[in-house]
Amino acid sequence: MTEVLFYHLQNMSLENVLPTLLEKTFERGWRAVVHTTSEDRADVLDAHLWTYSDDSFLPHATWRVEDASEQPIVFTIDGHNPNRATVMFLIDNAPLPDDSECYERLVLVFNGDDDVALETARAVWTDCKSRGFELTYWQADERGRWQRRQ
Repeated sequence: MTEVLFYHLQNMSLENVLPTLLEKTFERGWRAVVHTTSEDRADVLDAHLWTYSDDSFLPHATWRVEDASEQPIVFTIDGHNPNRATVMFLIDNAPLPDDSECYERLVLVFNGDDDVALETARAVWTDCKSRGFELTYWQADERGRWQRRQ
């Protein structure tokens, strides 16, 4: 069954949160695809992952590279799964893929300060719940640690 995790960002940026979530995914040996909504955004995040930390390396690529199928993390804008990932990250209000049930885990990261992002997350929650997916909701506490909420 597909597990869907909702990460509600407040007073933090995707650029600060995404590398940590991807590191945890990579450490578990899972492949991930990160679905965003524009080529520019994919390029910015791709560049960010090369520079976000001096003491960490997170192998990744965009869908454009020849060996995307071999990469553990791939950024895409079309919702395809070029690296046979079992985890899909949905960012920047990217829609659920048609084949959502093929993933072990979907991770929706949304900006809680953006009304459109909130409405999109609510619609995705409703859709996923109607499909019988296992849903969890995460929000950072005042120290920036993720807490599971009911």
